This record gives sequence, C-alpha cells and structure tokens, in this order.
Amino acid sequence: MKTWFITGISRGLGLELAKAALARGDTVIGTTRGARPALDEGSGTLHVLTLDMADTAGIAASVEQAFAIGGMIDVIVNNAGYGLLGAIETATDEEAARLFDVDVFGPFRVIRAAMSYLRAQGSGHIVNITSIAGRAPGPACALYSAAKYALEGLSAALVQEVSTLGIKVTAVAPGAFRTGFLSAHSIRKSRLEDAAYSGTIGQASAAFDAADGQQLGDPARAAKVLLELVDSSHPPLHLLLGSDALRRARAKLDAVMVEMDRWESMTLSTDFPTSTS
Repeated sequence: MKTWFITGISRGLGLELAKAALARGDTVIGTTRGARPALDEGSGTLHVLTLDMADTAGIAASVEQAFAIGGMIDVIVNNAGYGLLGAIETATDEEAARLFDVDVFGPFRVIRAAMSYLRAQGSGHIVNITSIAGRAPGPACALYSAAKYALEGLSAALVQEVSTLGIKVTAVAPGAFRTGFLSAHSIRKSRLEDAAYSGTIGQASAAFDAADGQQLGDPARAAKVLLELVDSSHPPLHLLLGSDALRRARAKLDAVMVEMDRWESMTLSTDFPTSTS
C-alpha cells in the first residue's frame, strides 16, 4: 500500500484520485482550502490538511506535517491549481501574479519542502498535473498555458536532478475532463474583451462555456490510470490524458518539426565557420 500527499482533493481530478487510492487501501494525506470533502475512506486512511497554495509558510508546514503523519510518502501529487482565461492585453499584474503563485510557485514550494525527506528515504514519485495547454496552447489561455509550460519545464529538469536519488518524476498533461474546472471554482476570466478579439478570445471563451459538462475525459478513469502510473517501475516523464490531448500534442509536434526543417539553414548559419585547413 502507498502513502500519498495530494494537493487539492476537494473536487475534480484530485478528488477522484483520492477516492481511488482510498478504495484500494492506500493512505491519502490531502489538502483543501475549505471544508473537508465527503470521501468514503473504504479500506484506506484519510488525513485532510487545510492549505492555500499561495501560502509559502503554510506549504512548508503542511509538507512537514504530512511526513510526520505518514512517516514515509510514496507519491506527491501537485494537483491544486486553477485556470485564467482572457487576452494578455486585459490581464492585470495581480491576476498573473496570483496564477503563477498558485500554479507554479506552489508546486515548486511543495517539491522544495519535500525533497530532503524524499532524499532521506531514497524513494518517491513526484507527479505534477500540468495541462495540454502547456504543451499545445490555444487562444484565450496564454497565461495559464505559460504557467503549465513552466511546470512542464520544471518537471523535465527536476528528473535529471533526482533520478540518481531513487526519485521519479512525471508531468501529467490532461485534456478536457468532465470536472468542475470550467466552473467559477476553478476558472477565472479577465475583464470583457475588446471587439478586436471577438474572433479569437471571444470564440474560444464561448467554446469553453459550451464545453462545460460535455468534456470527453472521465476523471474516474484518469484516476485509475494514475494509480497504474505510480505502480509502474519505469513510469514516463511525460504522460498525456485524453484523446483530445493526444490529438493536440501530435499536431503541435508536427508543426514544430515542419517549422524547424523550413528554417534549418538559418538556424545553422549562426555557428562559427568550421575550419577546412
């Protein structure tokens, strides 16, 4: 059985993951900003800590408390976060700072606080929940994409720091899942856009509104996949969840390769000439 530390278990993927882990008898130490979620512990054990992911001191204290409770933590899941929709032009400094504080610096602080414990136990799996928006961005979510792109980069570099210490890292990029992510609990919007953005931001925002409750992804199935992921002896660094995420990622990679090939001569022209003598 495994012991988990999961941020954001009050709803969405975090809630489903906590349910699935508890159902199989694992111990879950989860965080919420508010009331304790209604969770059936099954054969597992649940501990709930109150934590705001923008609270630096609170993160360090919660991680310390989690290891005190669990003794050893097998899996750390950086799940808590929210989205911000709108044009860069209309986003405020406060909106951008808050988003990055929660979605980027929050996971960074969790990892930093946990690392000495993971090194001491010589094991552990850090799972960072990113988004397909961080790999294949679309309109209306530039700042959210930037935050998730940062978490993807952090994960890719982190694994190179800790792989020799027995610690695993996976960045999980979900597509659209039928959770409350598009509700007011998890998504925020910058102020109404100028008419100049009606064909991009306006259309994308309307599409997000229409998609709420109709997403292809099943969070319970995603939770089952994450259990299989952490049970694997050789987990991937990058994992996509959902057919829409797979489609968007492949299209983005194809476009990148085409562009690289088209501009290859210019790319190579910046090197010092190779001596032929």
